[in-house]
Amino acid sequence: MVICITAEGKTLDSKVDSRFGRSTYFILYDTETGNVEAVENPNIQFSGGAGIQSAQLMITKGVKAVVTGNVGPNAFGVLTQAGIDAYVGANGPVREAIDHFKSGKLKKADSPGPGKQSKGAKL
Repeated sequence: MVICITAEGKTLDSKVDSRFGRSTYFILYDTETGNVEAVENPNIQFSGGAGIQSAQLMITKGVKAVVTGNVGPNAFGVLTQAGIDAYVGANGPVREAIDHFKSGKLKKADSPGPGKQSKGAKL
């Protein structure tokens, strides 16, 4: 399964970006193969609709889950309609966010906005 972690840089050691739609990079990680792809976010410059455009990019990339700090309502709606789960409240290095996702320490968001860390998940 391919997951997306929002990131301030293009490596696994980069910090998780707290924003989904205006994240600097999207780190795409395949949980089955371990393959990593860093995608520069082409939607940062939009004055409006960045979240929707970023959600549509995730659909074209075949992403099944997004790990981020915060996701807005419009992006959340697009992700949800596409069957992409959102996990909000993440912070710290991307590598740790991946580990927490894989170990089930992150809680799936049931609504948009910033999330609270799952109990026991120190990101």
